[in-house]
Amino acid sequence: MSLPAGYTWRAMRLEDAGLIAARSAEHTSALLGFAKHSAEDVANYLRDPGTNLTTDSWLVSGPHNFAGSATAVPITAGSHVVVDILSPDPAILHWLLEKAEARAAGAERAVGGWGVVVRVGVVRQDELLGGVLAARGYVVGTSVQRMRIAFDGAVPAVDVPEGIVVRRGALNEASRRAAHAVLMEAFAEQPGTLPRPYEEWVASRESRSTFDWPQVTIVERAGQAVGMTECNDNVVSTDNCGYVGRLDVVPSARGRGLAKYLLRNAFAVDSAAGRSGTILHVDTNNPTPALALYTAVGMRPDLISDIWTRCSCRQA
Repeated sequence: MSLPAGYTWRAMRLEDAGLIAARSAEHTSALLGFAKHSAEDVANYLRDPGTNLTTDSWLVSGPHNFAGSATAVPITAGSHVVVDILSPDPAILHWLLEKAEARAAGAERAVGGWGVVVRVGVVRQDELLGGVLAARGYVVGTSVQRMRIAFDGAVPAVDVPEGIVVRRGALNEASRRAAHAVLMEAFAEQPGTLPRPYEEWVASRESRSTFDWPQVTIVERAGQAVGMTECNDNVVSTDNCGYVGRLDVVPSARGRGLAKYLLRNAFAVDSAAGRSGTILHVDTNNPTPALALYTAVGMRPDLISDIWTRCSCRQA
């Protein structure tokens, strides 16, 4: 498949972050009434060490300059490829998806040819992109809800559960390894969403302009890390809200109120910093009762994205 006459493409560069963020803001504001991504969030993604802009990105220009963009980034050892795509033109969307699928085929060869799942997140209001994906054989595998709580006055500090020690900040390697170990154990039953290996996880966090290690909180029981939150400033510039990127409790410590404590602690920290609320995302297929937890503490969905997937998997 070729681009229409008069259109060209190149790999993205870091300095394209502002342009892509602006076009994304225009697109999602027309659909939703607000920008889905901040400029910082886009720049962080392009700068992430897991994103190889030479092989994993495409920027299309046409008669009126920007015409579309996409990234296709392998995750979980190449078994999944996450695609972010943007264009108002269905022909450009098809071309970009063809490039992304070719990138996934390369990832499939790298993992021995057993198949790769291509995942594309689409805001539910984006009927154009959803229609293009459906025409290419994608189906909706799950949905992700963006949850928000707006503060009504100052949020008080929350009492620490009995028998729990709270470590604020992951300021050295030992605490970072403890936080990462919680992530790995918490997601052990969800192989498609396993966090990155430790060194890659650290490198990705340190590449972000909106994150610093004091934004990690770890809870311990009997001297062992059993839960953590990893927060950041991804949506401060767009929403004046804190963002909970990760909230995890290991299976053996669930049902004791630790997740609720960590969440309410994040609210109190954000309130003290002058934020108007807190935002996070939750997969509706999460095997833990995460959605019930978030609604129980007053969070409500303000955006739903469907995760369209296509798998080249074959039987063993």
